[in-house]
Amino acid sequence: MSAKRDYYEVLGVTKTSSSDEIKNQYRKLALKFHPDRNQSKDASEHFKEISEAYAVLSDSEKKQTYDQHGHEGVDGRYSNDDIFGRGGGGGGFNDIFESIFGRGGGGGGFTQQQRGSDLLYQTTVTLEDVLHGKKMEINLQKQIKCDNCQGSGCKPGTNKKTCTTCNGQGEVRQTRNMGFASFVTAAPCPTCRGQGSMIETPCGNCKGQGRVKGTKKVDFEIPPGIDSGDYIVSNEGNEIPDGINGDLVIRVKVQPHQYFNRDGKDIFYDQDISMIDAALGCEIIVPTLQGDEKIKVESGSQPNTIIKLKGKGVSHINSRGTGDQYVRMVVNIPKKLSKHQKNLLDEFQKTTD
Repeated sequence: MSAKRDYYEVLGVTKTSSSDEIKNQYRKLALKFHPDRNQSKDASEHFKEISEAYAVLSDSEKKQTYDQHGHEGVDGRYSNDDIFGRGGGGGGFNDIFESIFGRGGGGGGFTQQQRGSDLLYQTTVTLEDVLHGKKMEINLQKQIKCDNCQGSGCKPGTNKKTCTTCNGQGEVRQTRNMGFASFVTAAPCPTCRGQGSMIETPCGNCKGQGRVKGTKKVDFEIPPGIDSGDYIVSNEGNEIPDGINGDLVIRVKVQPHQYFNRDGKDIFYDQDISMIDAALGCEIIVPTLQGDEKIKVESGSQPNTIIKLKGKGVSHINSRGTGDQYVRMVVNIPKKLSKHQKNLLDEFQKTTD
């Protein structure tokens, strides 16, 4: 039989390592070499080695004895039961082992709520919908609870029976003796598939599934300030008896507008004006999402001059307040001029020199 390796070497720690460092290192190695996870032929022996090292180094009294006298001091003073805390004591080892692998080395019960699948619904909205929001009502094809059995899956008048294989626990356990400790591994019950109960007489309408394909009217609201993207209506996906409904995913696309461009909360609009109006100034009517608005163009306005209409933008679901509308002056230069118009412009040019 080969001599025992140094416990610090086994765990890859030093005498000055803190208790948390020792615990974390053991956790990593235990997860790596546990025989249920590692199928190599020496995994079991290596797991025993690191577990024994941790059981000693995690206990301050045992660690002090080991630091002073080495393996001889520990082996001469403590039995296997003392090292691994069976019959009391040694709680540090038991606690961390249970935190990694569950009570007794296995997990908790496998009976748990199932979740229905999500559904996707696609829709388009206008920029006006972005401003005001939009209430929607759709008829959604999805899995719904069976009315005949009220979702139980059992023929009316009958009930589910407790699984005799797992006694309603939803799991079966196997105990293995690994020399220094007994480990319990758990797996879903193969008879009831982890449910803990079985249907003996299925409902004729849903064939024991507890749900059927049907149509449900679903109401939801597109909020003001929405962007193109996916939004969730909780619990309106496929239903599942004794479980959690899936979600309805609303995939929204904001349609391009004929006149306006949007950037977050702000709206942008191009307004054509003549070079005469730009030079002399004028009042014009421009459209906004809230209706027409009169604005004043100052005399001498240059091409691409921007006029801001405060509060005439939209809101945004991720920020507060309302944006603005920005009106850009697009000055039209005539491509053709009459002789008289040219003469007038020539005369104007001479007076500006």
